[in-house]
Amino acid sequence: MTSEAATTAPQILNDRIRNIAIIAHVDHGKTTLVDSMFRQSGILRDNELLAERAMDSHDLEKERGITILAKNTAIPYGDYKVNILDTPGHADFSGEVERVLTMVDGALLIVDAVEGPMPQTRFVLRKALELGLTIVLVINKVDRAASDPERAIDKVVDLFIELGADEHQLDFPVVFASGLAGTSALTMDEPLEVGKHDLKPLMETIINRIQAPPGDQDASLQLQVSTLDYNDYLGRIVIGRITRGQIKTGQTVSLFQRDGKISQHRVSKLFGFQGLKRIEIEQSGAGDIVAVAGIPEVQIGETLTDPNNPEALPLISIEEPTLKMTFSINNSPLAGREGKFVTSRQLKDRLWKEVKSNISLRVEEGSTTDSFVVSGRGELHLSILIETMRREGYEFQVCKPEVLTKNVEGQTHEPFEDLIFDVPEEMTGSCIEKLCQRKGELRHMETSGGRTVVEFKIPSRGLLGFRSDFIRMTKGQGMMTHAFSEFRPWVGEIGSTRNGVLVASEPGETTAYALKNVEDRGIFFIKPRMTVYKGMIVGENNRPQDLVLNVCKTKKLTNMRSAGADVLEVLQTPVDVTLEFGLDYIENDELMEVTPQNIRLRKENLDFKRST
Repeated sequence: MTSEAATTAPQILNDRIRNIAIIAHVDHGKTTLVDSMFRQSGILRDNELLAERAMDSHDLEKERGITILAKNTAIPYGDYKVNILDTPGHADFSGEVERVLTMVDGALLIVDAVEGPMPQTRFVLRKALELGLTIVLVINKVDRAASDPERAIDKVVDLFIELGADEHQLDFPVVFASGLAGTSALTMDEPLEVGKHDLKPLMETIINRIQAPPGDQDASLQLQVSTLDYNDYLGRIVIGRITRGQIKTGQTVSLFQRDGKISQHRVSKLFGFQGLKRIEIEQSGAGDIVAVAGIPEVQIGETLTDPNNPEALPLISIEEPTLKMTFSINNSPLAGREGKFVTSRQLKDRLWKEVKSNISLRVEEGSTTDSFVVSGRGELHLSILIETMRREGYEFQVCKPEVLTKNVEGQTHEPFEDLIFDVPEEMTGSCIEKLCQRKGELRHMETSGGRTVVEFKIPSRGLLGFRSDFIRMTKGQGMMTHAFSEFRPWVGEIGSTRNGVLVASEPGETTAYALKNVEDRGIFFIKPRMTVYKGMIVGENNRPQDLVLNVCKTKKLTNMRSAGADVLEVLQTPVDVTLEFGLDYIENDELMEVTPQNIRLRKENLDFKRST
């Protein structure tokens, strides 16, 4: 996290504060736009460099090019302070989005001038409209080839109407921008040339169209905890917006907890935000977003309040999880060789720690003492948690993801998602056929420029394992995105389309000789000289059945020289088993072994026998 500077900043009155969130679909350029705001705000020294996508500070965010954790910053504009909250664009991290939106009064809805609004845009926009936030539409990347701003605006209007926006919300201002170039304008009458244009039209629109935060500075304190952070020196740090009253360093505050209990604490440090830094301040008042140290045990959604008038704010409402997985300790023959944290106690402590800050996650005790059921908002949400834990040194295993169902008036309901994919025209038929097999319902199809955009409504479980099929069918040329839509009645069983697997029959080190002998049986996930164990999945069979085979067999040594002894045997390139591939691939009787160094697939029963 950013370091805390021992400086002070004056308190700013409500009417000079603007609190906004930036919401957009993945890769529509919101984080790049914030970078340009930084450069033009004057908060950086002349010799101070700004890292590209500075708000994406998490390692996985930089690697994947997406925003995972909601983060806040503040930019001065004249004598105004603009608090900006950068939110995830993917619906799997909607818990981050929902709690951030409670801190702001307006939102920049950033839409790609070529693609228009996408599924994640729909989800987050619905939340913003339900909260009554003022929306400023930013048509971004207008300098891209094939951009069509007018078409993008029309699609946004259609989306507003579909989501039930009222007349006031439909009267939204529009700003045209290029986040990469750092330019903006209120019309498209002339090109956005760097040097002639900057982000002033965008900033002026924010100041003029988004209202100042309400709140009485002289009333008793109320601050809702929206984000949690941790510092080795200060301990837990609470981040939230002051709804009313004032907060000062050294002040005694009451924590109104979820269970109704009230505890008192002293504010040891108080911080405001300036750029990417926290600056130490003496006090702050209603409307501002601050960070507070000195509250040791606190959960998101709880309220800091005046001890003399303890009043709690309504708890933050979060969409319920749609997917669950069982995490358990690694019990394979290779367990404990690569991880730093391998016991059930360490696994449990880490998962419960995650729950305290990741409010859209649920953790429950499993069917055994060393297993835990973890529920989240989707595959990406859970895979980010798994990847983060393995990088921290944890070793464990997970089962196939399962959807969570509801009982509505005696009928089982399951989660459905809105799916949009964009593929070359000639590949459309195979993708539609595959999705229909998975109980998908075709909603819309549009072909333009040799590519087809298709919209589907599909059960969440119908998408499990589909991504790898999609990449294979489109030869990597397709784009796919999906977001949770609603719960609908259960649509029946969805048959598996995966072939059987190849399972190692004995432990040892794989040999090129053994792999060459069974190469015609299927596709392998392993290379020569890799350590395997009995029951480990080493590849995919060409047939529907599972097959047990020996991949450690060595060549018999004789005193006879083979005619082909000096010929180098070339093996097929194995499939790279990544975390996402494993989650999509495994079936109900299989597990994925996760260590800091490797991802392995295995049968749950290591004494697995050949299927009949």
